[in-house]
Parts: sequence; C-alpha cells; structure tokens
Amino acid sequence: MAIPKFERLTSRAVPLPTQNIDTDQIIPARFLKATERQGFGDNLFCDWRSEPDFPLNRFSGRILVAGHNFGCGSSREHAAWALVDYGFQVVVSSFFADIFRGNALNCGLLPVQVSERFLAEMFDAIDADPASEFIVDLEAQTIMILPTGASERFEIDAYKKKCLLGGLDDVDYLVSLMPEIEQYESNI
Repeated sequence: MAIPKFERLTSRAVPLPTQNIDTDQIIPARFLKATERQGFGDNLFCDWRSEPDFPLNRFSGRILVAGHNFGCGSSREHAAWALVDYGFQVVVSSFFADIFRGNALNCGLLPVQVSERFLAEMFDAIDADPASEFIVDLEAQTIMILPTGASERFEIDAYKKKCLLGGLDDVDYLVSLMPEIEQYESNI
C-alpha cells in the first residue's frame, strides 16, 4: 500500500505531555480486529477521550506533540495506523520506542525526535497560544516553532526519508527499481 508523499507541513499541534505513552493507550487491544489500516482513528486514545479536558477534545492539528518515550509497549503497528487514520502526519517527542518508530515510518507517519529543551519550547508555545503553528520540513530535516522562530534539526534514516518524500512503501520502492533490476539480470 502506497503512503502519502511528505515534504513539508505547516500545522497547529495537539499537545499530549504525558510520558511513556504505550501502544495500548494509543489504540487499546480490544480494537485490533481488523488487518487493514483504515478505521482505527475513531478509537485513538479511546480510554482517555471520554475525559472532556483530554487534548484531542480541545486542540486540532496534524502534529501530535507527546511526552518522552512515546510508543513504548507492544509492537502493534495498529498504533501508528490509528494516528494516521485520525489525521496526524507527524508525532514529535524527545524519545520514541524503536519498533513504534519503524511502524510509523512504514505507514507514512513521520516521528520527529527533538531535544527535551525544544520539546518544552513546543509545549510552551501551544500553552501560550493554541493556534501556534509549526513547520516540519523533511527535506531540510528541521522543525520550527513559527511564533518564536526557534528550530531544531532531526535525524531520519536516509532510505525512509527517500520513501516518505516519494510516497513509497517498501514494496513500491522495490517496484521503482525494476528497470535497474532487469538491467542487472540481463547482464548475468
């Protein structure tokens, strides 16, 4: 399944400063009955959204700004699927669980890891003005807080960056190499 191309995003953000948010909190296990990527967004953070003050009930945006150690717990790829299906394109944290990071990148969700200091600045900007916008530039590998102009560079695997920029999942990437593969095979 192809993923959406990602180059640059300007958006508001939803603040979720909780640390150690695990995949069962992102999408509870009782909702994991489907094997397709659609339909999980309605149940994103289901057990928390019943609280009127929960951030998803009060803020909007295509960027989720989360506390340290986001996506820990089980390896379910449904957590990344639920975030994308809800409408998020980027998740920002000061640390991501490795399996969650891989699952996110595989479905077109960009995990942006920033310093604790910069993460705090992002939360402060949202607190000062919920309409604050942020720019995530994948090509430059930077994230900027528009109201303050503060920015930070983030790291991403070169292969996954190429896939996101081209809107290619792993299979699409291999298919894009067919001319080179056929050329190589003809020379054997």
